[in-house]
Amino acid sequence: MTRRNWKSWVPRSPVEAMEGVVELAFIKDSSRVIKRIACEFIGQHDAGPLYKWMSNGRLPLCLILPFEKACGVPLITRYLAAANGKMLVDIPTGRNCKAKDVQQLQTVLNDSVGALLAFSAGDQDADETLDSLRAGLESLAWHHGNVQQHAQPQLEF
Repeated sequence: MTRRNWKSWVPRSPVEAMEGVVELAFIKDSSRVIKRIACEFIGQHDAGPLYKWMSNGRLPLCLILPFEKACGVPLITRYLAAANGKMLVDIPTGRNCKAKDVQQLQTVLNDSVGALLAFSAGDQDADETLDSLRAGLESLAWHHGNVQQHAQPQLEF
């Protein structure tokens, strides 16, 4: 099984998004089990309600942001945006790009074109192709916004 690219992966359901949050939180810090996430991040006394919400995908709206903080990637928000035909783009800072940033853009765009070719050849399904294309579009949109913001860069804190 190939490793999931968490920066561009888009969940297909609320349940899958919540499972992704828990999985990525565990990958980042193996001590972040569901009970610890429930107590430290979303303020529950035990993990029972979290297990229930994960099984039916009905996490209360006010707990989405704290729950996503457990893994550092907005997977539930990404699912909600994709389900409505929208993309998420990080807020550009207007800072000069480093060579690493441009190389990462080239990698994402190359992967997008490769996925499109694989889809056209029948070697890849539509969902994987759409995820790859969305990642390429989001990266380009960020760089577009970064160039636009360049005249007034954000302050470093």
